[in-house]
Amino acid sequence: MFNKKTLNDPQYAKLETLALTFQRTGRIGFWSQFWLATFPIAAMVFVLFFAGNLAGTRSGSAVIEWLTYANILVLLFTTWWFSGYRRLGRAIGDPATRPDSEAVVGKVWTGLVASTLGIAFSILVMLFDVGQIFFYFLTAPQGGVPTVQMGGGTFVSAIDMASLFALVLVMAAEVLATLMGLWLLFRTTQAYSAAKTRSA
Repeated sequence: MFNKKTLNDPQYAKLETLALTFQRTGRIGFWSQFWLATFPIAAMVFVLFFAGNLAGTRSGSAVIEWLTYANILVLLFTTWWFSGYRRLGRAIGDPATRPDSEAVVGKVWTGLVASTLGIAFSILVMLFDVGQIFFYFLTAPQGGVPTVQMGGGTFVSAIDMASLFALVLVMAAEVLATLMGLWLLFRTTQAYSAAKTRSA
């Protein structure tokens, strides 16, 4: 696929390099998001199946729960989407199956929109979550008590802190996906423009 003759051809050298960039970025992006998503998914499974009876600041807030589920689904989608960049890179490297620039840019933009949506969901969930915790601390006695517990059994628990940590990891994964997507968009535009100019 990547032979010396093709790499030495100035018309296709940048496209061949772009193919390698897609394969490398797709592999790094997939595994980075996979490992960053491990703890949030494990925390969500624990809360759903093993901690359903525990009260906390998140309990009873349907908005936060649905935004969290949507955030996890977006992260799973972007992780799967990055695995497709490796196949796209192989297609770009083969002149017989090489897609045009519009198709490649469209795929990159799909990943960018998804990762940006994930960042927006993470910000919204963080605002709701931190706002609730901040409210409970404001209404608690300001004497520095070791355990903050309010009336009715609502309290700031370790699950709340774990959920915030999970949100940070999810946002880190989505920010990483966005940066990699912007890099692929720049490289795609540059490579196809150079190939089109040299073939003209």
